[in-house]
Amino acid sequence: MGKILSALKYVIFLGAGLFLIWWQLHEMTPEQEASFRDALRNADYILIIPVVIMNLLSHLSRSMRWKLLMEPLDYRPKLKNVFAVTMVGYLANGAVNRLGEVLKCTFLAKYEHLKADQLIGTILIERAFDLICYLIFIVITVLIQLDVLGAYTANTLRNLAHGGGRPLWGKLLILAAIIFLIVFIAKKIFAHYPHTKPIIKIKNFFTGIGTGFATIKSLRHRKLFLLHTLFIWSMYLLQIYLAFKAMDATAHLGIKAACTVLSLSTLAMILTPGGIGSFPIFVANTLLFYNIAITHGAALGWLIWGVSTAIVIIAGMLSLVLLPYLNKNTNALHTGHPE
Repeated sequence: MGKILSALKYVIFLGAGLFLIWWQLHEMTPEQEASFRDALRNADYILIIPVVIMNLLSHLSRSMRWKLLMEPLDYRPKLKNVFAVTMVGYLANGAVNRLGEVLKCTFLAKYEHLKADQLIGTILIERAFDLICYLIFIVITVLIQLDVLGAYTANTLRNLAHGGGRPLWGKLLILAAIIFLIVFIAKKIFAHYPHTKPIIKIKNFFTGIGTGFATIKSLRHRKLFLLHTLFIWSMYLLQIYLAFKAMDATAHLGIKAACTVLSLSTLAMILTPGGIGSFPIFVANTLLFYNIAITHGAALGWLIWGVSTAIVIIAGMLSLVLLPYLNKNTNALHTGHPE
């Protein structure tokens, strides 16, 4: 029976991975498909090899950084498991944004016998820190290219502040009122029904997240954490720079242009699952600053997206399949039923 269930899991995981490939390609318009094929056909694949290596190294470094956040909780999971669930998380994010964050905590908790809610706390810390780093990176990018981006950024902020017929302070006031109302209603419900199972579960969940957040105060290797962060962003930047060199139309672009592409195209990964459709558009429109034709920019965008997505799908599927086997002996030890 166990072998049948294992085989069934393999079929389900394989089917899920193949479905993601089909779904992402199916979402492309005919024009996007043409740009994607053109980018793949004309690229210098010798340069794509180091891009793939850098991509995997950034994922590995991110896994190692996550492990550092778990140390104050006295969690010491195996790196192979942390890396595998990280790739599973990226795979899930290709279907639904942020689903992967919850899924990788659930998987790691299962295979390492940890508390998932506390792991979610460490993920929230990681994401908050990444957001701060991203904002700093944007500021640096604007400062080193004031001539190219200064006017554009000022115009964008002006439109944001006055768009929709309502000033920015008015929008912020409405948002604050909505948040206050939600918190007020939640407190009333918690006060009236403190001992019901759903309320107890919610309290325990947020207590676990709070415990995870507390780890930042007692982080044991802060310098190493910062070094991993610097390495991750360096890998992201160099991948784009090498991708420039892989196409004739963009081979002359330098590291400053790579900073701009990374700054703006990162938004695409937030807007749509896995950046499907939006990533090439952001890249193409960003490269207009540097007089790169929209078709060439789109082709480069599809090339970068295609390589990174292929890595996530292949590594994510392999991780899904291999995780039960990598932890076969551990699971047997904890369940008391060795096979």
